[in-house]
Amino acid sequence: MPRLADRLSAARHNRFIGRAAELALFQSALDADELPFYLLLVHGPGGVGKTSLLDQFSQLAEQAGAAVWRLDARNFEPTPAAFQASLAQALGGDPAQPAAEAIAQRGRGLLLVDTCELLAPLEGWLRDQFLPQLPERVLTVLAGRLPPAPAWRADPGWQSLMRSLTLRNLTPEEGRRYLAQRNVPAEDAPAVLDFTHSYPLALSLVADLYDQRPGFHFKPLEAPDVVKLLLEQFLQRAPGPAHRAALEACALVRVTTEELLAELLTVADAHDLFQWLRELTFVETRPGGLFPHDVAREALTVDLRWRNPGWYAELHRRARVHYTRRLHESRGAEQQLALFDFVYLHRDNPAVRPFFEWQASGRTVPDRLRASDVETLVAMVERHEGLESAELARYWLARQPESAIVFRDSADLAAGFMATLAIERAAPQDLAVDPAMAAAADFLRRNAPLRSGETAAYFRFWLAADTHQAVSPIQSVIFINMVRHYFTPGLAHTFYACTDPHFWQPVFAYADLARMEELDFQVGGRSFGVYGHDWRATPALAWLELLGQREIAASPEAVRPSPMPAVAALSQAEFMGLVENALRDYTRPDVLRGNALLRSRMVGERAGREIGEAGRVAALRSLLKDATEQMGASPKENKFSRAVYHTYIQPAATQEQAAELLDVPFSSYRRHLKSGMARIGEILWQIELGGFDN
Repeated sequence: MPRLADRLSAARHNRFIGRAAELALFQSALDADELPFYLLLVHGPGGVGKTSLLDQFSQLAEQAGAAVWRLDARNFEPTPAAFQASLAQALGGDPAQPAAEAIAQRGRGLLLVDTCELLAPLEGWLRDQFLPQLPERVLTVLAGRLPPAPAWRADPGWQSLMRSLTLRNLTPEEGRRYLAQRNVPAEDAPAVLDFTHSYPLALSLVADLYDQRPGFHFKPLEAPDVVKLLLEQFLQRAPGPAHRAALEACALVRVTTEELLAELLTVADAHDLFQWLRELTFVETRPGGLFPHDVAREALTVDLRWRNPGWYAELHRRARVHYTRRLHESRGAEQQLALFDFVYLHRDNPAVRPFFEWQASGRTVPDRLRASDVETLVAMVERHEGLESAELARYWLARQPESAIVFRDSADLAAGFMATLAIERAAPQDLAVDPAMAAAADFLRRNAPLRSGETAAYFRFWLAADTHQAVSPIQSVIFINMVRHYFTPGLAHTFYACTDPHFWQPVFAYADLARMEELDFQVGGRSFGVYGHDWRATPALAWLELLGQREIAASPEAVRPSPMPAVAALSQAEFMGLVENALRDYTRPDVLRGNALLRSRMVGERAGREIGEAGRVAALRSLLKDATEQMGASPKENKFSRAVYHTYIQPAATQEQAAELLDVPFSSYRRHLKSGMARIGEILWQIELGGFDN
């Protein structure tokens, strides 16, 4: 007579998807004449599918003729006596007989123990006493949330007699198959996979919604039941509000360090909170810091944005402040990482999310161009853009080889590249070769001439070997490197060549990149669209703030760049003269209103969203004062700083009195003042060109 248990087992088996490698490893042990290992440790966060995998192990073992004994640590106390009593019950023999003896009297067997994180007090007893008593024909599987304790691997015997399996998300394809099996409409699958990251529990909960609600279409913010269940599954009750805030902060940022956590929570010491996060089963530890499991992160951020949008916005602001400071203080790879962290804050924005693949973007490494790369890169361009474009790529790689960044995979092969051409370095013969560069150079000449020390960059080629300019991990890394380039000192303008400009319009508009149809061009009969951005009008830091405001806004498209005054493209001589005038008028804000420096790049960046005339006057005064103080920090220039300070910033009644305050002859005072004013002009000119005001 068929049993209900058989029906349940069959249903579970039919719905099971994935874990091919784990099942193959287990089957290889069953098929061997002698077990290749005697202990299998399976670990992963709650809801990842450990219990379902044990179901499959059980079925495979029964099919192979092995006896199966299954325990769940939730059903007994973590003591040797309770463990053996529970096992004796599973064996169905004499409760008084020691479990190891009862097992020894059986044939091949499989011992499955679930929820092993509850057996921490028994771990030493299991490792050193119980398991060594079992016969060699018995395979034991311990499954829990926690990875094996170091003592397992420190023991040379167990090192060779056990295997460890870490369960993570299903692959996107496996997730898609599961949803199809649960009759989730194919058109809804991308949204479900974006939210669940193919995490088994999340997939199951969302699929349940489709079963329960005919006509349902999944949207994370409209699925509070799913979020609630996930939070209950993942998040053990936080000891207090500070711990809850730590969880929310950890979920918001890509990777959490103790320093960052302290800054996000505005506490002097976040050590205890950081350690608490570190101990949570759904929080992973890496050399760079902590991060929660994808689904836990998703559930936390969705819940927070819905439940407390003000706190979400404040956490977001504090994170932006932290990353902006890192951008100031770092260079090279560290700066690139800070940019990646900053952009990651925008991962959930509907204008950004479809255009980035966050999970796989760390698998490639940016590198300089090697001579051996050229033919490979040219072939990439030819494959996707045609022979004529390929020849242009060859031309520019020869003319500006330093412009290329090659993205290499784990095998050190070129998986994509970008070529960021310097327009100001292009000779007339270069412009005659490439219509894209010619059009951009002509635009700058007519509309925004470059000053000495300023640069203009053209992202002329950017593509992945396999997917060209489509959304991909390579494209995501390319975009991060584009953003990194925005902080190049002296950068005035950037241009972007796209084979499908319409496709990129949503994310480029979000990023304040303007469509410039007048610069569209053709090569080899193929059309290319162009976007651009004027960094003198909206400098890099103001641009970052704009993106931050768009991220937390209910309607990002409603948050537009501040209407900045037209940028004054001043020559260096004009600029230095205006600085001297501004110093003389420092104590007269009404006069400063007429200084053309109010329309300079540096003032626009310092003023930020304070776009009124008073805000720009205040910004100019702060720049002058900061430059004076910067000069004063140098022992060699301190005397120059003091002369400027007592003449203009906090002036004495007369210059003669200023000289007396400095205790120097009047002639020396005049020399110091002249040198100080010139030096302040130099400091501010570098800020004006660099667009990276500290």
